Amino acid sequence: MNPLVLSSLSAGRTALSVNVNKIALLRNARHLPIPDLVGLARLALQAGADGITVHPRPDGRHVRADDVGLLAQLLQDFPGAEYNIEGNPTQNLMAFVHEFKPAQCTFVPDSEDQLTSDHGWQLPADLARLRPLVQQAQALGVRVSLFMDPDPEAMAHAAETGAERVELYTEAYASAHATPRQSQLLQRYAAAAAAAQAHGLGVNAGHDLNRRNLADFLRAVPEVLEVSIGHALIADALELGLAETVRAYQRCIHASLGSAGGR
Repeated sequence: MNPLVLSSLSAGRTALSVNVNKIALLRNARHLPIPDLVGLARLALQAGADGITVHPRPDGRHVRADDVGLLAQLLQDFPGAEYNIEGNPTQNLMAFVHEFKPAQCTFVPDSEDQLTSDHGWQLPADLARLRPLVQQAQALGVRVSLFMDPDPEAMAHAAETGAERVELYTEAYASAHATPRQSQLLQRYAAAAAAAQAHGLGVNAGHDLNRRNLADFLRAVPEVLEVSIGHALIADALELGLAETVRAYQRCIHASLGSAGGR
């Protein structure tokens, strides 16, 4: 397995990366610097978040270009935490990757006007255009993760791009949680993760994960290296406060330990 994957696995648990886009979206509703995006990202890290995720869309609807740089500066104060910048590498993502060289960039096939991420890369159809972009990021020392649907057969093609990880798009699981379809969906995610790992890829996960469904997912899907959570986490923070919310999500991760295969 890739040494970058092994180093993360040695920590023995899934990392929690807090996506701060929705904090920025609230700030952008007024011409005021509140809520304080950088200050709240610092609070999340101080409370135990393992990293910060941003998805700076071309229209600047939430995280803006200057936010990406300010958060990069913040992460320098937390050398154990990782910065993950998401986006479409055929739009504005690669400029941020070149300038800030985050620990990880996640390639997401969003259109410019898309409300939120809702599908993964289509492989092998997207293989030729992704491979050189993966190489560009890696030449800068940046790890690449591909946003993927839970399709076991696509993981061999994901590995052909040269990326180190895939991020499993978890909306289908979240929609099926606590319904009769949950078990079937979890089996598919576990199979996709196993296929990715068999091809030397690390596995991340994200989209609509929350306090109710996170532990169940991690118990069923082995060796998930990182979950990126934004919408639900920030919504929970309105009730619990951000620091306590981060701790609550870390408790969900801890609750999954010992029950998942391979952990």
